Amino acid sequence: MGEAVSKYLCYLVVGTLLFCLAWMLAGCGPQRHSFGADASGATETIENKGSDTLVNLALAWAETYIELHPEMRISVTGGGSGTGIAAMINGTVNIANASRAMKPEEIAAAEANGISPVEFVVARDAIAVVVHPSNPVGGLTLQQISDIYTRRITNWSQVGGENRPIVLLSRESNSGTYVYFLENVIRLGDKRSDLLFSQDTLLMPSSEGISAEVRQNPNAIGYDGLGYVTPDQKMVAVARDPSGSYVLPSVDTVNDGSYPVSRPLYMYTAGEPTGQIKVYLDWILSEGQALVLELGFVPLR
Repeated sequence: MGEAVSKYLCYLVVGTLLFCLAWMLAGCGPQRHSFGADASGATETIENKGSDTLVNLALAWAETYIELHPEMRISVTGGGSGTGIAAMINGTVNIANASRAMKPEEIAAAEANGISPVEFVVARDAIAVVVHPSNPVGGLTLQQISDIYTRRITNWSQVGGENRPIVLLSRESNSGTYVYFLENVIRLGDKRSDLLFSQDTLLMPSSEGISAEVRQNPNAIGYDGLGYVTPDQKMVAVARDPSGSYVLPSVDTVNDGSYPVSRPLYMYTAGEPTGQIKVYLDWILSEGQALVLELGFVPLR
């Protein structure tokens, strides 16, 4: 009898621990924000998922649009460009947010699933290279940044700074910002290049993670969308080559093409959008552009 009770208590404890673990893991995923009427009262729900670069802008668009159309419901989730695109391909979201263009293999996977993705450029962004405010380095060339992230340059003294080791920060590989930085900065736009981030690069799960580490680590270098750079970080001016101008990222330098690390931001749908999804995208591309500048991005007009 005592042995049976002991076994029962053991199972009870193990079951409780497993339940708690599952509950905690469920809370670790990307946060989901919903705006608008309850599902029972909404005429249509728009599921919107993907890029962490775009998530704050997407939240602002959703919240503002719902104020104009309270009968609608819009759910916005981050998680990275690759996550959003995969969800669009699988048919679990209506709109995928991406800070990079879809890859050929993603397009092929969509077509294999009977989906023809449609691309919308919804805003523009600059990727800022950021360091600790105490760092005296004010400008870097694209080649120097590539050399830093591939460990050809390992000390700040090699680029005019103090004798300190360089600590590398990056977004995680499911981030569109990571992919863009790899292809256009580390590989300098050379499609034949196989350069990669150094293996000792610290991968951060979010823009906020990069900001926090840069603020507390005087040896760190990171990169982030312009809309996520806070006043307690120092932006580094970037030049295409040593003979070129060193330019800081801004709305003006993105628009005039002088800042060399800028990109479009995208939304993707599974085929041509119709109904309320088309109406929403049309609003984003027109009246919704007023919110783009407020959140630190570059509007299409």
